[in-house]
Amino acid sequence: MATRRNPSFDRLEASLLACPQCRIAVPVRKRLLLVLPEGDKYEYVCPTCGSTCGTTVQKDEPPPRRVI
Repeated sequence: MATRRNPSFDRLEASLLACPQCRIAVPVRKRLLLVLPEGDKYEYVCPTCGSTCGTTVQKDEPPPRRVI
């Protein structure tokens, strides 16, 4: 019988990404780009040149269930 393992983490956040313009790894800023029905879309921006280094969609978590 297979047992379910809990993941060690829920979500990873990028702190350094390779900038396509600067051609080095830079500490990026996370900026809200769009609010979508399936979640919020963010882009990671280079603080030096302002170019986009990547994007991610953070899915909305369902509200916690209440037991009555």
